[in-house]
Amino acid sequence: MSKPEEARVLVEEAGDVDILVNNAGLTRDGVLARMTDDDWRAVIETNLSSVFYTCRAVSRGMMKRRSGSIVNVSSIVGLRGNWGQTNYAASKAGIIGFTKSIARELGSRGVRANVVAPGYINTRLTDVLPQEARDAMLANTPLGKLGDPEDIAGAVRFLSSDEASFITGEVLLVDGGLGM
Repeated sequence: MSKPEEARVLVEEAGDVDILVNNAGLTRDGVLARMTDDDWRAVIETNLSSVFYTCRAVSRGMMKRRSGSIVNVSSIVGLRGNWGQTNYAASKAGIIGFTKSIARELGSRGVRANVVAPGYINTRLTDVLPQEARDAMLANTPLGKLGDPEDIAGAVRFLSSDEASFITGEVLLVDGGLGM
């Protein structure tokens, strides 16, 4: 949903949205000095602007119904940075600040907004990493393993549930201890 109109149409077609989960993740890695404008824009549009567009599209309906849960997926990289990922880090850090702001804006209307920040998870994004990079990630992760997509799904499910009805504006690290 990197275009405002796409998000609006999607929400219109879905009807009343009670739970919104934004989970976009695109990388175009490269050192700052050689990063192209296109690589910067593609990552920011896909990872951050899409969150703005979809949240804006659902916000009026959620506020009107005085309920709703938004969970935006960021990354440990949004908190710590990572070599060669200035665009990705900026987009994922932006999601955190954006979510904290909308938690303040929408909270009085019964709408919660939270972030799940995964560490290194077994996905297509980590599958392409060289073994030495994977070994370094594992060495820095106290649990000594990569997470699974189900680990993230459980955190999202919790934050979307009534069990988390008094939680908003939080960042839940699901990272095997990497971020502590």
